[in-house]
Amino acid sequence: MEKITARLTAAATPSAPALVLRPWTPADAAALVALDWDDALRRWTTATTDDEASATRWIGIQQEGWEAGHRFAFAVVESPSGDTEGRLAGHMVLKIVTPGIASAEVGYWTAAHARGRGVAPRALEALTEWAFTAFPGEELTRLELLHQEDNTASCRVAEKTRYALASILPASPPAHPHAGHVHVRTREI
Repeated sequence: MEKITARLTAAATPSAPALVLRPWTPADAAALVALDWDDALRRWTTATTDDEASATRWIGIQQEGWEAGHRFAFAVVESPSGDTEGRLAGHMVLKIVTPGIASAEVGYWTAAHARGRGVAPRALEALTEWAFTAFPGEELTRLELLHQEDNTASCRVAEKTRYALASILPASPPAHPHAGHVHVRTREI
């Protein structure tokens, strides 16, 4: 696969600045640690960063995914000026779960300070459009968004970005102690 690079944008709204989505870099480690890893973020994510060493390791994993061509992770930055500098607001990722299958998974989280201002839906829409453009034709036709059934905020984000509820996943403790939702968006032809 040829190397894919990307810088995605989402327009400002009357109440929130523009967003820039760009690959994570080692320079993001301090900002990642400084996020308010509140109870909600810790509940819905599988990994947290409590110090610069763990942040650097996590960023390294994101970079390795890009290099391998199976995990395309973006830092979401609030950027009033439209450049790549600004306040870290979240994370978006496209995961190619099974190479050769025309389906991929999207995931995200938002920092506490960014919630309730449309950051997740705007960033997810930018990621979705990019995914269907970066992987044309039959290479990628379906995106799946998975979340725990009781994560109502993720359900709202899915609805706002036209990811339809497709199925319910049963709980599978200990990794997934609660039932989950699978939302799907297909390439528009």
